Amino acid sequence: MEASILDLRKNMKKVMSALERNERVTLTRRRRKMAVIVPAGEKQARKIKAADLAAFGMWADREDMQDVSAYVRELRKPRSF
Repeated sequence: MEASILDLRKNMKKVMSALERNERVTLTRRRRKMAVIVPAGEKQARKIKAADLAAFGMWADREDMQDVSAYVRELRKPRSF
């Protein structure tokens, strides 16, 4: 089933009925695919691991982030003028 965001808001009953029939619901906004709602019982094709993502470990070699607590404290401290 394909449904727009407006359909999701106004016709939630139809969307839920489709999910109960084990149909996937593709959400669109301005005719562009935004998301896919999958019934809870349906298994995913494969689980994505964080290590497989391109951004994983991209800051691993940064010296200023070796002590995470100190780095966050530095970010959160108030501005001084």
